[in-house]
Amino acid sequence: MAASDTRNIYQRIRYGLTGLAVVFLVVLLGAALRRVGQDHPPPPAPVATDPNEPLAEIGAAPGQGQSDNEVAAKPAKKPPVTQ
Repeated sequence: MAASDTRNIYQRIRYGLTGLAVVFLVVLLGAALRRVGQDHPPPPAPVATDPNEPLAEIGAAPGQGQSDNEVAAKPAKKPPVTQ
C-alpha cells in the first residue's frame, strides 16, 4: 500500500465524519427551532385543599393505612359494661 493510498483513506474517513457531524448539527438545530415555535399550555392551577392536609398541599400521597378489607376482618371491640 502506497503512502498516497493511506492518505486517501484517511481523507475519506475525515470527510465522512465531517459530513456526519454536519448532519447531526442540522438535525439538532431543526429540532431546537421547531420546539421554540410551539405554544405550551400553562400548567394547571393547584386545587384548593383543606389547610389541615399538608401532604395534599405539596401533592404527596399519604402512607397506606388499613384497607377496608383489613378493617372488616378485625372483630369489633365490645364496649365496656358499666353497672
